[in-house]
Amino acid sequence: MNILVTGANGQLGNCLRNAARESADTYIFTDVAELDITDAEAVSKAVADNDVKLIVNCAAYTNVEKAEDDTELAEKLNATAVGNLARAMKATGGTLIHVSTDYVFGGSTGNTPRNESEPTNPTGVYGVTKLHGEQAIAESGVSALIFRTAWLYSEYGKNFVKTMLSLTATKPELKVVFDQTGTPTYAQDLADAIFTIVENRRYEGNEGVYHYSNEGVCSWFDFTKEIARLAGNSGCDIQPCHSDEFPSKVVRPSYSVLDKTKFKNTFGLRVPYWTDSLNTCIINLKANEK
Repeated sequence: MNILVTGANGQLGNCLRNAARESADTYIFTDVAELDITDAEAVSKAVADNDVKLIVNCAAYTNVEKAEDDTELAEKLNATAVGNLARAMKATGGTLIHVSTDYVFGGSTGNTPRNESEPTNPTGVYGVTKLHGEQAIAESGVSALIFRTAWLYSEYGKNFVKTMLSLTATKPELKVVFDQTGTPTYAQDLADAIFTIVENRRYEGNEGVYHYSNEGVCSWFDFTKEIARLAGNSGCDIQPCHSDEFPSKVVRPSYSVLDKTKFKNTFGLRVPYWTDSLNTCIINLKANEK
């Protein structure tokens, strides 16, 4: 089977490359240089020319702050492009696997893990445009699986873990917010889960929205403390602070822990605990430094 992966140079795309190395399927990894997914004709042509049966969309506009001033491009990448992919797969009877975000719950209150049936309530441009992408999929009628995730990090690109590894190694003191709670997600874990579902054809008959993050709960402060501990960066005094000490254009979710019950019951896959996966990532990053 021919599988098209978009956003292949991002965190999740790179991790999917790792997962798919030994697959008998043919994975076609593309980024904007190879395929402009905001161009509906280009998408349809790529699908037809390569006889694509399944698309895994890892592409997105993910700069949450910048999206507030770059609404048009965020909408184009997070919604219009997703609609193009969905309609291309609908036309050929294929399947779309799409990655969305906890930010669709940006304005939700309470401290109970979010399940898939909870009403969405995004607050910023990023969350709104990602929700529009989900809606474009629903409107197309394509067979699709949507995986909402949160706090994604990996060995690739810019992300919170790599930033905090650098800061805790070089700064004598650091303040990190403690009033925003969620779960870090190692992109390789999500990529491995998607790959296993595709490899075993478990997407067939299991269309719908699913939540995936690593297991456990923490604040950004707790996350940073664990990053520093695992890296051996003991010289930095990490202190908790309120989010209003760092003014932002975006109202970030205060509690965005995702309930993964539906995912685990449907696919029977184990979800790793967040500190175990973080340790793996840090070991890999340190090995790459040598």
